[in-house]
Amino acid sequence: MSETIEAVNQPNRWRLETPGHLGWKRTARPGDPDRYLMISADSHCNEPSNLWYERIDREFRDRLPRIEIDENGVKWQISEGWQRSRLLDSALEGEDRVRAKAGADPAERLKDMALDGVDAEIIFPNKGLMMWATSDARFAAAQCRVYNDWAWETFGPYNDRMSPMAAIATADIESAIAEIKRVAKMGFRGLTLPCKPIFGPHDARHPNYNLPLFDPMWAAIQDADLPITFHVSTGRDPRAARKDGGAVINYVSHSLVPTIEPVAHMCGSGVLERFPGLRFAAIESGIGWVPWALEAMDEAYRKHHMWAFPKLRKLPSEYFHEHGFASFQEDRVGLDLALRYGLVDNFLWANDYPHHEGSWPHSAEAIERQMGGLADEHRARILGLNAARLFKFDVDALLKRRATAN
Repeated sequence: MSETIEAVNQPNRWRLETPGHLGWKRTARPGDPDRYLMISADSHCNEPSNLWYERIDREFRDRLPRIEIDENGVKWQISEGWQRSRLLDSALEGEDRVRAKAGADPAERLKDMALDGVDAEIIFPNKGLMMWATSDARFAAAQCRVYNDWAWETFGPYNDRMSPMAAIATADIESAIAEIKRVAKMGFRGLTLPCKPIFGPHDARHPNYNLPLFDPMWAAIQDADLPITFHVSTGRDPRAARKDGGAVINYVSHSLVPTIEPVAHMCGSGVLERFPGLRFAAIESGIGWVPWALEAMDEAYRKHHMWAFPKLRKLPSEYFHEHGFASFQEDRVGLDLALRYGLVDNFLWANDYPHHEGSWPHSAEAIERQMGGLADEHRARILGLNAARLFKFDVDALLKRRATAN
């Protein structure tokens, strides 16, 4: 990635806008030796396009997500669980082109992290976000195992600062438990579960995370002492809208919003009373919705007391405050509400590298646009200390590494 402004094509020039950091004790600027500890709670890898085809059991190969070209030369993205989606040819330019190709090589990632001032990152799948897009539990589990093996081979040697989350398919609980135990022994720092355990539209016949059926899985996770993450665009098809406005509609309504569901399941069902060691995070979902959702859950529990079971020892919002987190890239509304609603310790900053929704490589400007109203200690917690606590990074080691590099 070039550091010159010439690499920033016109549609991305807005990313350079900033009110500055006048009056800040520390900054998020990469060149500031005393900058905040910066841990991106949501970054993405860039898996080889042939990863699953080469490694998965032969019986599943013909069912893998793929691109097909019809008799008219039109390209279609085909996935077992998603409606087929037409791919439009688009010539990416400037930063957009760089982002589309970044993230594959760990050595290059380290350079890109330094360019953005990032000390450590949590890594999620990219192409692999479609691993759960099937109602076949065996197929989903096989894809997750392939990804986990590759992710650890690729990033395991860098786990002190580049930490992949292990992908767990949850439609078959026994298989999920076996994989949780396996990846825990490998050394993964956390798990990523789909927002809905059985892929597809809502179906009351499908068990969900609120049911005691999943207690053995929660027990295994608690025993492993690994945090849970729920990433957007998993659990059901996020591309429900077509044509006019589709990019906006799908992003807001079908990618971000469904992440509220597993949060409500964790906080309103008694799971966290039975398994008090669990910690979870909604990833890439933004944070502005969190205060509203907590109030809504408490309202439902109080006003619908005649139907609200089990009876909880605390309000649903209290369980989120004690066990829950949510990550954002740019969410001024959420940050404005963080202190007012006591959520400074529950919010996680991320640059979403290298995705277009993210702030890389202009995270300092994005942070300055959003965090001017926060105190130094609050910025420090949101930008890195909360993630270090959730994912158990060694803060002293990260800061020592930074000092050595400088």
